[in-house]
Amino acid sequence: MVAGLGGGVVAILSELVNLLEALAADATAASIDLQSLPMSAADRVQLQQVLGEGEVQSTLTAQGISRIRETSVSGVWWVEHFGQDGELVAESIEVTLIPDILKAAADEIAPAARDLRVRIDALTAEDHTRSHVTN
Repeated sequence: MVAGLGGGVVAILSELVNLLEALAADATAASIDLQSLPMSAADRVQLQQVLGEGEVQSTLTAQGISRIRETSVSGVWWVEHFGQDGELVAESIEVTLIPDILKAAADEIAPAARDLRVRIDALTAEDHTRSHVTN
């Protein structure tokens, strides 16, 4: 643990406790926009050290890179979004079971099932054609 935490770090950690309690009570997800807070580089490092690293990390590439990291505190995720130029454009801590950015888009699931069916049908037809050619 980090000794001598700054007041801003303590305030964020206290808010995270409240958000975790809400998540546990009724699955209410929330986030803290770190870029909107007056945090020094030292505060950011302290916060990262206190929260630690969890077991899950994900990198998405869509209009830049997004890095999502679970912290060692269950339900607390550190989320960073970088522009195409590599500059950090958004940074937040999300308190949720799983960040929304990692969830499949509901409106894409039915089309995905149809597309997969087409792939299976095409592969099955191809296999059937090959088996007749070799016989």
